[in-house]
Amino acid sequence: MLIDWFTVGAQVVNFLILVWLLRRFLYKPILHAIDEREKRIAKELADADAKQMEARKERDEFQHKNEEFARQRAALLSQATDEAKAERQRLLEEARQAADAMSAKRQETLRNEAHYLNQAIGRRTQQEVFAIARKALSDLATTSLEERLGAVFIRRLQEMDGEAKAGLAKALKTAPNPALVRSAFDLPAEQRTVIQQSLNETFSTAIPVRFETAPDLISGIELITNGHKVAWSIADYLLSLEKGVGELLKMKDKSEAPVKSQTEELQPESESH
Repeated sequence: MLIDWFTVGAQVVNFLILVWLLRRFLYKPILHAIDEREKRIAKELADADAKQMEARKERDEFQHKNEEFARQRAALLSQATDEAKAERQRLLEEARQAADAMSAKRQETLRNEAHYLNQAIGRRTQQEVFAIARKALSDLATTSLEERLGAVFIRRLQEMDGEAKAGLAKALKTAPNPALVRSAFDLPAEQRTVIQQSLNETFSTAIPVRFETAPDLISGIELITNGHKVAWSIADYLLSLEKGVGELLKMKDKSEAPVKSQTEELQPESESH
C-alpha cells in the first residue's frame, strides 16, 4: 500500500490548525471562564465567611450587651430594693419618733395637769385650813379673852426696842389725828383707861387715842397712827403661818422644776440607747 505523504502532511497540518484553533477559540475561553468562575466562587465564599464572621461578631456583641443589660438590671433592681428598704426604715423611724414625741408630750401634759392640780389642791387646802382656823378662833373669842389680850398688848408696847419705840413715838407726836386702837370686842372703860395710861407712860406724853371695834380682827388689839402699826392678835400668827406655808409651797415648786427638766433631758437619751 502506498502512503500518500502529501495527504498525511495535509492532515497533520489540518490537525495542528484544528488544535490551534481549538486552543485559541475554545479551550482558552473555557479555561478563562472556569478561572473567572472559580475566582467569583472564591470571592463569594470569602464574602460569606466575612459576613459569617461579622454575624458571629454581632451575635457576640448582642449577647454581651444582653449580659450587660441583665447585670445592670439586676444592679438597678438591687439598688431600688435597698433604697426601698432604707426608705421604709426611715419612715418607720420617723413614725416611731413621732409616736414617742406624742407619747412624751401627752405624759408631760398629764404631769403638768397633775402638778397644777396638786398646786390647786394645796392652795385650796391651805386657804380652807386657815379659814377654818380663823372661824374657830373667832367663835371661841370672848370679852374676857379680849381683856386678857389687852394686857398682853400693853406689855408688848412696854417691851418695844429703842428704834421701834422712837419711830412710834415720833409718829404719835406728828400724827394729825388721834391714834386708833382697834379690837374685836368693845373694850370696857377700865381696859381703855389702862391702855391710855400705858401709852402716856411709855412715851412720856399725853397720847390722844380713839377706840374702835373691828369684828374682822381675831382675838387681838392693834394700834395705828401716822403710817405705823403695832398689833398683837392670833390673826397675825395665822397670817405669818400662812405666809410661811405659801413660801414652802413655792420652794417645793421651784425644787420640782429642775428635777422635771433633768428628767426630760435624760428621757431622749435613754430612748436612743
